Amino acid sequence: MTASDITAATSEGKTKLRHPEKAHRPDNPIQRKPAWIRVKALTSDGYNDTRRLVRDHNLVTVCEEAACPNIGECWAKKHATFMILGSVCTRACAFCNVETGLPDLLDPHEPDNVGSAAAQLGLEHIVVTSVDRDDLSDGGADHFVKTIRSIRRQAPATTVEILTPDFMHKPGALETVTDAHPDVFNHNLETVPRLYPSIRPGARYFHSLRLLQQVKEIDPSIFTKSGLMVGLGETKDEVYQVMDDLRSADVDFLTIGQYLQPTRKHAAVDRFVHPDEFAAYEKMAYGKGFLMVSATPLTRSSYLAGDDFARLRTAREAKLAIEPDSESGGGA
Repeated sequence: MTASDITAATSEGKTKLRHPEKAHRPDNPIQRKPAWIRVKALTSDGYNDTRRLVRDHNLVTVCEEAACPNIGECWAKKHATFMILGSVCTRACAFCNVETGLPDLLDPHEPDNVGSAAAQLGLEHIVVTSVDRDDLSDGGADHFVKTIRSIRRQAPATTVEILTPDFMHKPGALETVTDAHPDVFNHNLETVPRLYPSIRPGARYFHSLRLLQQVKEIDPSIFTKSGLMVGLGETKDEVYQVMDDLRSADVDFLTIGQYLQPTRKHAAVDRFVHPDEFAAYEKMAYGKGFLMVSATPLTRSSYLAGDDFARLRTAREAKLAIEPDSESGGGA
């Protein structure tokens, strides 16, 4: 754990706590990671080019803010997940390393900068996420729309995936974003409902589930996606129930990855889930009807998202090709 995990720099050059609400919590020791979790810190020309472009456009990435273990690999391939609406979140989830507190004003140039970055990187697929902005009347929905439109204008061949907050108590926000027609609408449930009070206290499980269901009701052509962390104390049966809930909401794509504790002030890792268990989760999820599943220790919502989107689209096409024959009894 480094000093930057605990503090953040202000515009005046001073430092402040990244997570002031966690400052007085007892420390949770950080466990040594098993061999299947460790990754090498990669630096390459591609990594440095991506880092330079992010800095030049004054952009924020969740890769850095959330301390993603895959940043070296993804940035080397010029893949980055852009985080809009600033870098400070109004929620205080027990698992998340993004800075919390009172956010700054929105950057009006941010949507254009994201579109420009997508064009310069030559991205086939882009993922745009955000902090929670409970302080904004629309939760940041209009900013999402401007960003999607900027990408469509500056990089028309790029497919767009968004990973949104829950827009709780923001009437019309979901409809506004869905009407901009992203190719993939992702909203993570994060954990099982029993753990919400301790892990995701500012959110509500069934609100998040209903949000995903509403996207399909508004526009069935949009792929929907959600993710879970494991290793927080959930049981296998609870994970299977979440799978059933997501399929009831017609969610297409499920990601499952290992929770990694960012600092001693964050929720403790209950256990490191073995890769064989992830393989079993993947098999079960496919059996329940998901079009696409990614379940590995290092899976994150946007990890290899472009490759996964191509497979997701192919899976839908294959399903649609089969369904007419099924409905007609094989055409006999």
